[in-house]
Amino acid sequence: MVSCYGWADAHAQLVKEYRTPEREGFDLVILEFSSYKSATHLKRVRSMEPIYIHGHLEQTNILPSFYHEVKDNILWSSLSHKNIESDNLGKSITSKFFSSGKEGFSHSWDVGLASNFLYHLEFNLGVGQAEFDLAMLPVSQMKVRSASADVHIHYGTDDPNKVQMDTLLVTLNMGTVDIQSANFTNAKKMIFEVNYGNINLSFDDGMATSSQVIAAVGAGTLNLKLPSDTYPVKIKMKTTAMCRVSIPKYLRSLDKETYVTKGYQADDPKLLELTVDVGVGSLKVE
Repeated sequence: MVSCYGWADAHAQLVKEYRTPEREGFDLVILEFSSYKSATHLKRVRSMEPIYIHGHLEQTNILPSFYHEVKDNILWSSLSHKNIESDNLGKSITSKFFSSGKEGFSHSWDVGLASNFLYHLEFNLGVGQAEFDLAMLPVSQMKVRSASADVHIHYGTDDPNKVQMDTLLVTLNMGTVDIQSANFTNAKKMIFEVNYGNINLSFDDGMATSSQVIAAVGAGTLNLKLPSDTYPVKIKMKTTAMCRVSIPKYLRSLDKETYVTKGYQADDPKLLELTVDVGVGSLKVE
C-alpha cells in the first residue's frame, strides 16, 4: 500500500507528508529511510500512528517513494529519495561538499515516531545533517550510514530506552558523529566508525546492562567522556605514533593498551567495554 500527500508552499517548495495508519497486527515497526541529500530530524511525537514523516523538497522533479505493509507481524515501511538526475559529476560533487547550512542540503525531513511501538531503524544518508532525539522511544536496533554527514544522537529528556537495543551503529566516510548520553541507549553493542572526521562519545552514567563499544577514526579526533570511575569500565586503546593521546590519571593500566576504572570487575553484569582506535589525529579520554 502506498500513501502520499503533498502541496506547494509559498516558497515554491514541495511539501510531502507520509503516514502509516496501521495501529495493530504487528509487534515491530521497521523503517528504512534513504535520502541522497538532506537535513533529517527524528523525534518522538504524540500520535496513535507509528510513523509520521514531513518533508520539504526544493527540487520537485525528484520525488520520493514511500511504502508500508504489515507482514509476518511486522510493519515494514520505507522512504526512498534518490537523485535520478543526470547532473554533471563535477557540479554534483562541488555542490555536495561545499554547501553550508541546512539550506545547502536541498531537502529537509522531519520523522516522527510514537512511544507505544517498538522500532528497528535504518537510515542511509548520502550527504547532509541528521539529528536523532531518541527520548521516550523504544528502539531495538538503529543503523545510520552516510557518505558525508554530521550525525547527532541524543536524548532531549531524561527518558532512556525502555527496551534493550541490540545494536547502535553509525558509519561515515566523512563527517562527525556526536553521541550524547550513550548510556540511555541501553545498547548491547555500539559501533561508530568515521574514515575522516570526528567522534564525540559521552556517557553520563554507567550502563544498565553490559555493553561493548567500538569507536574508530581513520584520520581526525575522538573525544570520549566516561562515567564516574565508580562504574565498571574497561577501555582498550589502539593508536599509532601519529595520534596524540590524553587520558585521565584515575584510569589504572592493565597493560600498555588496556585501562580500567576503580569500579572495574571483570565479571560485572554492567561492564562497559570500549575499544577505541585512532590512526592519525588525537584521542582524548576524560
